[in-house]
Amino acid sequence: MPTTPYLSAPVKTAGMPPGVPYIIGNEAAERFSYYGMNSILVVFMTQYLMDARGHLDLMSKEMADAWYHTFVSAVYLLPLLGAILADAVLGKFRVIIMLSIVYCGGHLALALGHTRLGLALGLSLIALGAGGIKPCVSANVGDQFGASNQHLLSRVFSWFYFSINFGSSFSTLLIPLLLEPYHGDAEFAARLPSWAAAALQKAHGPGIAFGLPGILMLIATVVFWLGRKKFVHIPPTGLKNYLAEFFNWEALKILGNRLMRIYRLGRKSFDHTPPAGWMKCLAGIFNRQTLKILGNLLIPVPFVAMFWALWQQNFSSWILQAKNMDRHLFGHEWLPAQIQTVNPIFILLMLPLFSYAIYPAIEKGFRLTPLRKIGLGLFVTAGAFAIVAWIQWLIDAGQKPNIIWQVLAFVVLTAGEVMVSVTHLEFAYTQAPKKLKSLVMCTYLGAVSLGNMFTAAVNFFIQNPDKTVKLQGASYFYFFVFVMLGTALLFVLLARFYKGQTYIQDERPATAA
Repeated sequence: MPTTPYLSAPVKTAGMPPGVPYIIGNEAAERFSYYGMNSILVVFMTQYLMDARGHLDLMSKEMADAWYHTFVSAVYLLPLLGAILADAVLGKFRVIIMLSIVYCGGHLALALGHTRLGLALGLSLIALGAGGIKPCVSANVGDQFGASNQHLLSRVFSWFYFSINFGSSFSTLLIPLLLEPYHGDAEFAARLPSWAAAALQKAHGPGIAFGLPGILMLIATVVFWLGRKKFVHIPPTGLKNYLAEFFNWEALKILGNRLMRIYRLGRKSFDHTPPAGWMKCLAGIFNRQTLKILGNLLIPVPFVAMFWALWQQNFSSWILQAKNMDRHLFGHEWLPAQIQTVNPIFILLMLPLFSYAIYPAIEKGFRLTPLRKIGLGLFVTAGAFAIVAWIQWLIDAGQKPNIIWQVLAFVVLTAGEVMVSVTHLEFAYTQAPKKLKSLVMCTYLGAVSLGNMFTAAVNFFIQNPDKTVKLQGASYFYFFVFVMLGTALLFVLLARFYKGQTYIQDERPATAA
């Protein structure tokens, strides 16, 4: 009998599972960690990056954008590794704990090394850690629910998304401030003892700005470990059973026997095997039902990917645009990297607004399926970039528009995010077969990766050898507006053909794992 037994199945209850608060708390701290670091990357690469001798070694804004979106693409591609380890080999809990330690190491590398080597090492470790745990954490939320409390799943995924934005809203406000040199009250600083004034100066800069998110990641890991006896641990299926979801073992044995016969008897054996027999054997290897489910789940991915190609730029091109705007608002001049704080704040406001007001109002005259929500969100996102393109047009004309216009663009972008991202997150979990929950969450995360690959590729492509760039100024943003509109129209046409099925974990008496 294990000394620390874990629940291996959802408890039959109509209420909220007891492990949910720990998972939500972990997510809030981890998102503070990630988005705090994420919010200053482009600014760090264009203003603070150094060489091994301590001299500035800055990147151009296009190169910084390309590096940034390549990193984010890796973060959302590596979940495939974490999903396979979680579902088949180690289980979600072990994968989350192990890779969270790697994650902390990445923050430490960024805090200590401010060169391109330190940047590459830190971002690589964070991509492995953050990427590896992503499908496990979101799938772990859904694992807490059975048929009796399935009706609470949408609400909890909204709270899960709420926790993401609760953590990120504080970090995107605080961390950019810590990156900048101290510019406080000079008279106040002069009254301080010399050691206190020196400490105040040292409390700012890349070291502390990258170090504090690392501390929050450590807290996130501890919070998750504390909840280990509260939440459900769905045991890994084992590699053989996992692969059986994709392959037919009997068909593989037949194919293996035929190949061995060819090896022993020579080419004559192959020549006398009817082609139809080989095709039938090859077709029987794969689990057609699983492939059909996965094929259906991939339908929204390239379209949602284009949403992320636009959305993620609020951490890159939007920050660079904000540098050229009048950032005085509410009697304060905000840093360019702080403007993005309004996104998580708007998310916190819009999640209940959409859930309890906007969606029910639309449902009265129009059946609002998940794919229809996503389609509407794609059009709304194009509108957000149209506003940003107009802002850039004003800047190109020599004007300095107020930052309130970019805040308006954030309002529209956040509405699109609620309709696309939150919906796709729940959609990916509920449409996934029970043994493949973490893997299929990679379709949601893979969309983010593909979108950032696209944006990174665009930013690499537009750089000319003579240091000039294609798609300068407003034309860069208008390019994405037209790409998004084309994507939305095509999605509306293809989404009509989607046919899926919902899969929720079975309930049974709680047992020791």
